Amino acid sequence: MISTSFIKNLNLNPKEVRIAFLGSPTMSAKLLEALVNEGFNVVCAVAQPARPKGRGQKMILSPVEETSNRLNIPCFTPNKIREDFEFIKPFNIDLIVCLAYGQIIPQALLDIPRLGAINFHGSILPKLRGADPIRRSIIEGFKTTGFSLMEMVNKMDAGKVFATFEINIEESNYDELCEKLTSSLLTFAPPILNKFIKGELEGIEQDEVQVTFAPKIKKEDEKLNLELDTISFLRWVRALSYHPGGYLLLNGESFKIFDAKFHSFDVSKPIGTVKEVLKDRFILQLKDGDIEVLEVQKANAKRMKVRDFLNGYHDLKNKVLS
Repeated sequence: MISTSFIKNLNLNPKEVRIAFLGSPTMSAKLLEALVNEGFNVVCAVAQPARPKGRGQKMILSPVEETSNRLNIPCFTPNKIREDFEFIKPFNIDLIVCLAYGQIIPQALLDIPRLGAINFHGSILPKLRGADPIRRSIIEGFKTTGFSLMEMVNKMDAGKVFATFEINIEESNYDELCEKLTSSLLTFAPPILNKFIKGELEGIEQDEVQVTFAPKIKKEDEKLNLELDTISFLRWVRALSYHPGGYLLLNGESFKIFDAKFHSFDVSKPIGTVKEVLKDRFILQLKDGDIEVLEVQKANAKRMKVRDFLNGYHDLKNKVLS
């Protein structure tokens, strides 16, 4: 456990503390660069390994590895960090800072830095512990979300919380919400990390009674459920947009829906029926009403506005999506 009084008694210069940064996606890469630009001493980084992507299955580096290479920071990409973390010992790190790394950190690694390990978690804890808190905040209809700076312990997202910030979700989709959260995080993180290293933040234990979880969205979750009510269906559309994109089947092929909005409470056709086709949208029947679909992607095509999709697809009315 991290002791605030222990940290305070060390009387450390925050910019001299040797930091190992753990993270993988774009949001993490932007935080890494922001911390470096603010003068924090990031001596190494750890990210997920490169993955094959696209038709050519070209190996693509994670954004954190790309950023580390550009900033001349040594970056390590173990396949299983619980089995492979000895590489970090020669760096004599004082602190681990983590954001969306993507693997469970073993206790033996958490025990190495004298100041412990802290994580920027994408929810207001104790709500939405787990791998997909940002998407789940949309799916569950939260009005707000944010980030919690928390102590990393040997239990998922269960450590003391040192600080939080909160923003409105409004009608944001996942990508838009990530952008808003990242913008706020880059303002929030440097000064709060400064305070943590100076021992100025008191960790607060989480109320276990209030805990909820945010399990990772799986491949099978990407297929939109036509049995949902309109509000829940639209939340799933936003939570999966723009990446990876929630889909239904049109003529047996994937048909992604990226943007849609409520239209009416009319229920006059079988569920999944395209009731009406307008100039720049079509009306899709759901269980308790219908929605206007505004942006789509047909199999093996680009994402496009429905207006453009309809230019090449003229018999959509009365089709049934499944």
